[in-house]
Amino acid sequence: MNDRINSADAATTGMPESSLGMILQRGGEELCLQKVSDRFTLRFNSQLSPSQLSQLGWGIWQRSIPQARLELFRVSPQHLERAMSLGRAAENVAFASHVYQLKDHPGTFVYLSDEVTIQFAAGVSAAKIHSLTTQFHLIEYKAVTALPNTFVFLVSKQATTNPIKIANKLIALPDVVAAEPNILIHQETYYQPRDSLYNQQWYLNHNGGYQLSSLSHISVEKAWDITRGNRSVVVAVVDDSFDLNHPDFQGTGKVIAPRDLKENDFLPLPGEKEASHGTACAGIAVAEENGKGVVGVAPGCALMPIRTTGFLDDHSIEKIFYWAVEKGASVISCSWGASAVYFPLSLRQRAAIAYAARKGRNGKGCVILFAAGNANRPVNGKVYERNWPKKILQGNTHWLGGFAVHPDAIAVAASTSLNQKAAYSNWGENISVCAPSNNAPPGMWFQETGFVFTQPAISTYLPGRGMFTTDQLGAAGYNPGDFTSNFGGTSSATPVVAGVAALILSANPDLTAQQVKGILEETADKIVDPNADPQLGMRGGTYDENGHSLWFGYGKVNAARAVQAAYQMGVAAGVPSRYIGEKSDRSIKIPDNYPQGINSIIAISESSSVKDIQVKVNISHEFLGDLEIYLIAPNNQRVLLQSRTLGCRTHLQATYSLGSHPALKQLLSLSTKGYWQLWVVDMASQDVGTINHWELSLGI
Repeated sequence: MNDRINSADAATTGMPESSLGMILQRGGEELCLQKVSDRFTLRFNSQLSPSQLSQLGWGIWQRSIPQARLELFRVSPQHLERAMSLGRAAENVAFASHVYQLKDHPGTFVYLSDEVTIQFAAGVSAAKIHSLTTQFHLIEYKAVTALPNTFVFLVSKQATTNPIKIANKLIALPDVVAAEPNILIHQETYYQPRDSLYNQQWYLNHNGGYQLSSLSHISVEKAWDITRGNRSVVVAVVDDSFDLNHPDFQGTGKVIAPRDLKENDFLPLPGEKEASHGTACAGIAVAEENGKGVVGVAPGCALMPIRTTGFLDDHSIEKIFYWAVEKGASVISCSWGASAVYFPLSLRQRAAIAYAARKGRNGKGCVILFAAGNANRPVNGKVYERNWPKKILQGNTHWLGGFAVHPDAIAVAASTSLNQKAAYSNWGENISVCAPSNNAPPGMWFQETGFVFTQPAISTYLPGRGMFTTDQLGAAGYNPGDFTSNFGGTSSATPVVAGVAALILSANPDLTAQQVKGILEETADKIVDPNADPQLGMRGGTYDENGHSLWFGYGKVNAARAVQAAYQMGVAAGVPSRYIGEKSDRSIKIPDNYPQGINSIIAISESSSVKDIQVKVNISHEFLGDLEIYLIAPNNQRVLLQSRTLGCRTHLQATYSLGSHPALKQLLSLSTKGYWQLWVVDMASQDVGTINHWELSLGI
């Protein structure tokens, strides 16, 4: 156990000398470090230019870390210590340090500054503080006003040890409550799934690249820090067919109440020659997070696949929306419309949609989304038509998409990976929001008696990335293989918004459908496209005094802001009326180096909705840094409570709450009833321990 602290040594000096520089004090915890063998940092007394830094002979200059005025150098491992010694000896160098990594996290670089924060015990005099800190060559920099008896000190060049060692020596003194070196770690992007093709889903999150404008994505990773969706929120995708054998639609409770209205059964699978538009749409909205393939906007939510008859008669529309309401749909995503220039809804069609929007979700209403359409025409308005083949359309023509303009629907337009209007996207005063999709010429087709008529062509180049999503397995579908890289149209923009709506309801299930629509519109990004439309020559990419754009509605959906707004509304309105819970006093041994882990179960018999959650854990272990600790909800949703950051501590008595562990927000709105499990996994050999007891408290 060379890298672990001997408890007998720790009793006298805090830890053995060999470990002083390898244990990082952090928020009352001890994190194990490892030195990086090929890089170090220097701070200079005066600023040097990049060319001057590159000419220094101590190593190869990499970059600046401006927050701490550090310069990062790289050198071959055998020359590391000599290079650092030369740097320390230089007159213009104020500070030199190794670079570290967190043990078992080789991609996490830890950079040291020259600051140490020290909290002294109550009653320690200023003279005593000065005496202690002078021994370590520390210079008082400033007081920490939010904490009593707490000060920030600078490590002077006369110090013979680095800030990590200094902090570890200080923490062993009776006059010191806490001592921490100030470290720098790269800002990590928000939650990212492990699914292998996620980096191709630019529309979810990206950091730039080919044909990718800044913030042309929906900022979903920040939303996932609050919730990745839960199974109680059901997204009904209404479309032509669904390959339910696809791995991205697997998982306990993933698919519920499937319906095939075309074949009048419950297997809405594609026929032999179908491309399966529905498979692609469903993947965008809710593809499961399973470590492979793609991931949907709301991967934790359930899918209700409804295969249409292929015709939009009254009876078919009633069947769609009545089924969705009866079977518990939360969101209804419709990436289709009537193949007609002017199509008002019938009384029954209007009534069926209104019924779902107002009576669904036990009176809160289903959130209903319709694609605006792909003709580059108004969803409700007139255009002077010319140059159509065979003059199928000519002169002043009124366009109407009855489904998209329904007062209870959210009409979704499309923007591109360059934050511009997709050339095909329908537009108008009825557009609610837009979402990312591909770019292509308008695609409105009329097919009568074997003839296909397309719109007047666009001759200019249309830049923009396609949408990456699920496809039929194998050779069938849009592309050979199980995924397609160029899905698009307002068809793909619509399930993006459906997924965001599902995240909103996962964060706050008490919202009405109208409130969800309001949140989507109020939190949208006001993207601007000043260019003229390449086909019609019109401009509609700016906003009026009401914040509405003809092309983009109220803007491009922003999942992060929308989910945060929904969650805050829930916090304000959802204060628990009382708490229920249980305590497990059964002592359970934790097997050493056992990836299957050990489970302790608490059964909750009362059925309600979780509004708050708190977990108290008491564990003894010879080396707590071996452990990962999870809470598993009755629906098998798993939340990491404690990663392997406890270092050499031997006793854990901790409380995990929504405030300290935001990942627990995923479990809000779930049912309290069922078996809740504390799952503890020992990930390394040598040391063993015991779950002494744990307690679960649920606010309802």
